[in-house]
Amino acid sequence: MKLVLASASPRRRDLLARIGVVPDAVDPADIDEEPMRGELPRPHALRLAEEKAAAVAPRHPEALVLAADTVVAVGRRILPKVEDEETLRACMKLLSGRRHKVLTGVAIKVPGEDRIKSRVVETMIAMKRLSDEEIDHYAAHGEWKGKAGGYALQGYGEVYVRHIAGSYSNVVGLPLAETRHMLKSAGMPIP
Repeated sequence: MKLVLASASPRRRDLLARIGVVPDAVDPADIDEEPMRGELPRPHALRLAEEKAAAVAPRHPEALVLAADTVVAVGRRILPKVEDEETLRACMKLLSGRRHKVLTGVAIKVPGEDRIKSRVVETMIAMKRLSDEEIDHYAAHGEWKGKAGGYALQGYGEVYVRHIAGSYSNVVGLPLAETRHMLKSAGMPIP
């Protein structure tokens, strides 16, 4: 069975490799990722993962299509994928000294089946209180660009995390235990 990863994320490819899975193709979905008015974080992550799988599946009708979307949320508020330093600083100040959730929607489209199988995995993170100097130092790193919420747990951002409850790989971008189970259930042979 062929597998298509509907994501351009090198982190997701690296995570899949850790469980012995190498996609036959990478075909990122081009969808609007803006939250709908009043949309909460969990339904948002699930909707985007399902829409990505649905957008890519017609281009690969004989392949299993795997899609995911990771959202960082403080309460009901969805944090953006950070592209500029001003947004980074706002996100880091909001996260400073607080708990937040990282939610990843995972969706699989099996060839020949009408429905998309999906689920959301949640991890709770507690950040330490950040000084202005720490935020300045992190801003200089640049690893935050394109990251939901503005930090990379797999990078220097990890030094600001006091506590994590749940899947580490979920925070990086793909919950491995759940994804492995979903792929195996869809008929993919995984060692």
